[in-house]
Amino acid sequence: MLKAKTLFMASLPLLLMSSPLLANDTLKVGVQAPITGEYANEGQGIDQSVRLLAEQINANGGVMGKQIEVITCDDEGTAMKAAICAKELVNNEVKMVIGSYTSTCAEAAQPTYFKAGVLQTSDGTSDTLTQHGYWTFFRNSFPNSAEATFAADYIVTNKQYKRIAILSDFSSYADGLANEVEGAIKKLGGNIVAREKVKAGSQNFTPVLTQLKSKQPDVIFFAGYYSDGGLIRSQQVALGIKADFIGGDANDNVDFAKLAGTAAAGAYIINVPTPELLPYDLAKDFLAAYQAKYNMMPPSIWTILNVDGMRAFIHAMETNKSFDTKAAADYLHTLKDYPGITGPISFAEDGNRVGSGYMTYEIQADNSYKIVYKQ
Repeated sequence: MLKAKTLFMASLPLLLMSSPLLANDTLKVGVQAPITGEYANEGQGIDQSVRLLAEQINANGGVMGKQIEVITCDDEGTAMKAAICAKELVNNEVKMVIGSYTSTCAEAAQPTYFKAGVLQTSDGTSDTLTQHGYWTFFRNSFPNSAEATFAADYIVTNKQYKRIAILSDFSSYADGLANEVEGAIKKLGGNIVAREKVKAGSQNFTPVLTQLKSKQPDVIFFAGYYSDGGLIRSQQVALGIKADFIGGDANDNVDFAKLAGTAAAGAYIINVPTPELLPYDLAKDFLAAYQAKYNMMPPSIWTILNVDGMRAFIHAMETNKSFDTKAAADYLHTLKDYPGITGPISFAEDGNRVGSGYMTYEIQADNSYKIVYKQ
């Protein structure tokens, strides 16, 4: 009797492992995002959106009978932690990963997801992200080159600035965008009087701004993130630099105005439409649900772009009637006009989302946005 009991106990782990209810009842979705650190505002927005979408899908029966299980890893906005997160999420057997917020972190994780055959979507805009040939990666935003073309047209053709200064940090996203904007401006015959870089998170930007002041720019284009952009705008005004301020898309965050204070009024931001301007019924429904659940609006459009990537992944699996990630990727590389929260979703063969739709916003005294230019 004791021997029989021993044999049963020894076989129990195998029974548990092979049980369909325990081993195969969930679709694991990873979130890699800066939950803490300099970009926590954005990372938390991505995580909250993914969890809301998972909750909605699960309430409707899940994905082909499986409930979605969300596993989050905080990459803290650093490449080193992003690489660690990628390994942790792969070890947790996720089928897809949503994130990260920055191009640097998304790129640091890409090789691990590729080797494991895990789908990855990110709002990262650095052009290098889709140049590695990873079939697992899909950018559900628009590349630096598309934004640069729009920004140059606005700066040179529309506003006709005569003395242009360009600032960035050293990240792959910001430096890449600044370089693209610089090249696009030069193609249009624009006059660039300064191209400088700042250390992200340094708080005090007056040394670089003082150098810029001597160049007498009539506009400063900043290609970095909102956490620095708001302070740069504030310190620019405090130094008496009369130039207009134009922030690239990563400045589009509610915290930009908080950091800039009263200096936010009159600053310009270039990005695709903000969440509240999305005209689609899917957007209105999701934003209403987000506000009801979290008592706030998403911090920026990046939150919604990331969750649209997750929707596209699930759509591909359901269309194929399979959880096979390679089959899903093959389908997504030919996806055309899938209804998205942020508009119709189509992917090119390299994993880039097709389209653009940039706008220029002017921040008003009450921190609301006013559209002042669009193509």
